[in-house]
Amino acid sequence: QVQLVESGGGLVQPGGSLRLACAASGFTFSSYAMNWYRQAPGKERELVAGIGNTGRITNYADSVKGRFTISRDNAKNTVHLQMNSLKPEDTAVYYCKTTVVAKTYWGQGTQVTVSS
Repeated sequence: QVQLVESGGGLVQPGGSLRLACAASGFTFSSYAMNWYRQAPGKERELVAGIGNTGRITNYADSVKGRFTISRDNAKNTVHLQMNSLKPEDTAVYYCKTTVVAKTYWGQGTQVTVSS
């Protein structure tokens, strides 16, 4: 079965960096786009970044452009989100998501807290 497991979250000071990872299994990873979403307390879940199956095409929310970078390693079935210049408003639970054969799968999420 499809599984997505996020890791790498934590507490970081404003201006700091974190690198999130999402380990995927149960499907042909290299055939599907991957996305990172986030959900802050009291807010709707929002798309942060997406990457096509080969890694050549990426897209970002305006709020993270120039600060976050999404990448993937198809040999290791992993997608990363490098987050730099973090701001308090980046505080949220970050989720990995994919859609395989018209069914959407989410990971359990990893908490990112940006605070001094």
